[in-house]
Amino acid sequence: MNRKDRLAARKDGELDTTGFLRVADKFIDVANRENKKVNATQLHMVFLYASTRYSAYVANAILNVDNHEEFVETMTGHYQEMLRQHLADENLSAPAKNTSN
Repeated sequence: MNRKDRLAARKDGELDTTGFLRVADKFIDVANRENKKVNATQLHMVFLYASTRYSAYVANAILNVDNHEEFVETMTGHYQEMLRQHLADENLSAPAKNTSN
């Protein structure tokens, strides 16, 4: 996909890999700011709750998913794969500065 195609896709609300990572980084920035006040062990559960709440909204209000269990299995599979990839990332093995436990 060339630059023109990527820009057109973004106007239609679609994200390429770079756009996807930029949006994800915005959420990570929020987490890092909140981590100054909230323990990381609680904060990651807050983000998990928010993610599942938003996913349920998308499933019900946007996608009109009929088979909730199939959707749960699909989303759970995505989560597991992403978690495995990030756990294997050596750049995440050292705790960041000012991170509460």
